[in-house]
Amino acid sequence: MNHYQHIATTQQSYRNTNSSDNLDRLLEKSITDKPSTLDLIHRLCQALEAEGITYCHWKSNNALDRSASGENDLDLLVSRADVPRFTRILCRLGFKQGKAPAEKQVPGVLDYYGYDEAADRLIHVHAHYQLILGHDMTKNYRLPIERPYLESAVQDDLFKVPAAEFEFIVFVIRMVLKHSTWDVILGGEGTLRAAERRELAYLEARINQDRVDNILKRHLPYISIELFNNCLQALQPGCSTWTRVKTGQQLQTKLRANARRPVPIDIYLKLWRRATLAMRRRIFKSSPKCRLENGGAMIAIVGGDGAGKSTAIDGLYAWLSKNFATARVHLGRPSWSWTTLTIRGILKIGNLLGLYPVDSSFRETLNQKSLLSPGYPWLLREVCRARDRYWTYIKARRFAANGGLAILDRFPLPQITLMDGPQGGRFLSQLENGPLADQFMSPHRASRFARSLVKREESYYRQTVLPEVLVVLRVDPEIAVQRKTDEDAAFVRERNTEIWELNWARTDAHVIDGSKSKRDILTDLKAVIWSQL
Repeated sequence: MNHYQHIATTQQSYRNTNSSDNLDRLLEKSITDKPSTLDLIHRLCQALEAEGITYCHWKSNNALDRSASGENDLDLLVSRADVPRFTRILCRLGFKQGKAPAEKQVPGVLDYYGYDEAADRLIHVHAHYQLILGHDMTKNYRLPIERPYLESAVQDDLFKVPAAEFEFIVFVIRMVLKHSTWDVILGGEGTLRAAERRELAYLEARINQDRVDNILKRHLPYISIELFNNCLQALQPGCSTWTRVKTGQQLQTKLRANARRPVPIDIYLKLWRRATLAMRRRIFKSSPKCRLENGGAMIAIVGGDGAGKSTAIDGLYAWLSKNFATARVHLGRPSWSWTTLTIRGILKIGNLLGLYPVDSSFRETLNQKSLLSPGYPWLLREVCRARDRYWTYIKARRFAANGGLAILDRFPLPQITLMDGPQGGRFLSQLENGPLADQFMSPHRASRFARSLVKREESYYRQTVLPEVLVVLRVDPEIAVQRKTDEDAAFVRERNTEIWELNWARTDAHVIDGSKSKRDILTDLKAVIWSQL
């Protein structure tokens, strides 16, 4: 029997004519407006059915269509006996386990994320092996009724859902704990949100009061029918603040044996976490995110100018940062350290005195003439750049080692000589045959100081190990020139030609066609990266 058949049967048995008419209209509207089911969610439900997993979508079943379309989380209660098989199904379908921030971690509640490539949407499965309830900041109570809750479930068109009476009882208890205690009322959270009011009305239209009373007596004997009715009354508009606080206190007292921590500590944690979360959002402009349970990753995106790299990285960051701890790191132009600022400041003084020209490109430096050779200043700046890249790399590596996703804009690769790698040795080689070769104080290979600078630069790059995921955006040089009109055409063509002509099949890089549209590049990028995490 699917969910709609179950509702129809419940209507005939338990509802009066007016309630049934209203329910019919609600059902007709929900069917008409029902969004399409995502393929990944459909395959997940099929696999759960085929494997005989005992589960149900345990809450918010008035919005199952939004869950099926991936707009809402999938809140699945799963039998403990089926946890290993349930986990294997998720892994087989490409789901990754996330680790919630410490303040949001709850025993018996895990987070899994899957990527539906066709819909370009991340699916969040909130897997519950215990019914944990309470305020969002602490989730302090467990209702030990998982087995009868699951036994009451019936098959919907897509998900298994619990009996309306079970869902109604749990919803009322959840809402009182969430909105009717003195601390949350003082914090301005004392009323139900619009979505919660709709869910309450949805459930009230479907329950049979005798079955509600029987469930309370059999499975929750410490919550009397009178107290439960008071809890329901406390959720109604117009109920006095005193009545709501009194009811919330009575419910907490009856649930004391089911609490994870004493009430005073729970109140303290709610207030503390609410304050720290507000501080993070307002001052640091951030909020705690999930990290991947199987470890983070460094994701390097390499490509020449005009390959669509910056746009792809922006889209990738926006996609991942919604759910996961994500950092965007520019290794091509790392932030300057205090050492770099000091050395560049000294070199700037020499420039202002006219001793050598300003910082310029590799090729321009080779053709400059001045009182003193610009070669040594150029080498010093390259060593500083290598050092800054190395320390930026270390920060990104540490972030990834702690479960974060570090997206790297450019990366020094041994195959690429024109971008982001050691330049000192190549500079000295070309300098010996250039116009600076005989200039006063021009560096050369025999110079001990020049060799030490080159050696130091190369040492930083040798310590930069390849990332877990390397993606190369490969585009025809002429297309890159057409796209990058604000850069010198010869410069853009040269860089892209090197990447274009390399044999990437001999590397671990994932090559993406950069001539595609921005949307197609991002789609390919997401699919590659999700498969590697």
